[in-house]
Amino acid sequence: MGKTGDGKLGLWPVVAIGIGGMVGGGIFAVLGLAVQMAHGGTPAAFAVAGAVALLTAYSYAKLSVAFPSRGGTVTFLDRAFGPGMFTGSLNVLLWLSYVVMLSLYALAFGSYGATFLPAAWQPLGKHVLITLGVLLLTGLNLLSAEWIGKAESWIVGLKVAILLVFVVAGLATVHATRIEPASWAPSMQLVAGGMIIFLAYEGFELIANTALDVRDVQRLLPRAYYISVGFVIALYVLVSLVTVGNLPVAQIVAAKDYALAEAARPFLGQAGFALIAGAAMLSTASAINATLYGTARLSYSIARDGELPSMLERKVWGQPVEGLLITAALTLVMANGFDLRSISTLGSAGFLLIFAAVNAANLRCADTTGGRRWLSTSGILACLAALAALIVQTAHSAPAKLWVLAAMLGLAVLIEGGYRLAGRTLRLPR
Repeated sequence: MGKTGDGKLGLWPVVAIGIGGMVGGGIFAVLGLAVQMAHGGTPAAFAVAGAVALLTAYSYAKLSVAFPSRGGTVTFLDRAFGPGMFTGSLNVLLWLSYVVMLSLYALAFGSYGATFLPAAWQPLGKHVLITLGVLLLTGLNLLSAEWIGKAESWIVGLKVAILLVFVVAGLATVHATRIEPASWAPSMQLVAGGMIIFLAYEGFELIANTALDVRDVQRLLPRAYYISVGFVIALYVLVSLVTVGNLPVAQIVAAKDYALAEAARPFLGQAGFALIAGAAMLSTASAINATLYGTARLSYSIARDGELPSMLERKVWGQPVEGLLITAALTLVMANGFDLRSISTLGSAGFLLIFAAVNAANLRCADTTGGRRWLSTSGILACLAALAALIVQTAHSAPAKLWVLAAMLGLAVLIEGGYRLAGRTLRLPR
């Protein structure tokens, strides 16, 4: 079921958008980090994170039907809480969280690409590839991202197919002792492992942006949310099961920046390693392109709503260039200057806060959306409990990284507060 006769989208193209948003580059980037945290319990960690995503998908489904638009999360927060400091700060946090996602994709692109280089060149080569990847894809967005957009459904199909090959081939060689409960990390560490890689589920909310293009919003959108999130939960659990079932934890951790490719080596050989590494580069490149495109337009939307400086509203050649260039510059700094754990902690915490707010928006608008209040409340509590587990574990194992998280949250408030103060004082034109 594709586009119908009236040009509207059917169920499966929308499901593909949700799956493509989630299986972008996250699983390639964070799998090794998840194993480092959860050990043999990594499949359970992915399932726990998926349950939080599924609860939040319920709120997105209800809000998307009640307030169909192309604004997605920004629209929902504005409709529920109104324009103001709180909503503005959340919207800026959303933008910063997407910058973190871009950094994660860029880091994964460089890490997997460097595996094709001689060992002595890999440390420098990784940063060269990160920088080149971001710059080239930013240039593509300045010109036209149309050709990648047209190929995106094929790219999604290819990367999902490669992951399914990985799962089918690897299940036969899984060592049961490596995934039994005795090999799992302690429960708090396991949950925290699921939360630090929660950003691997980020992307299903892109379905909200299709609402005006879907043939039967009320019937198809909720089904698209649940099918896409349910499929990705199953895929991630199986991929992580094959990974920890085929490689010792220490070996996965040693190769955590490119763990998925390393995990393919025992049962697919060097050709399998190269196949997964190549798929990771293609997947993360397409994810960088799509996220750059969307994030530049997100900054445009937030500026249009009066929550970022109006210069981000300006378009050159029909593109919001200032937002694109600022986003790309921040991505380069973070991808080259931060490690994988810092980036994952920032991204997961940012999206957990945003998703808690979206669940709260559905609760606040329950009379309009028809949402069950207990499910929205469960979503809020799940996101906040997940965030608490992430913070507690980070405080225990890497307390210095909490300052990075506090800095990101403070920056969101500072940007919004500073802009509003300057807007009132200088009467910036709107």
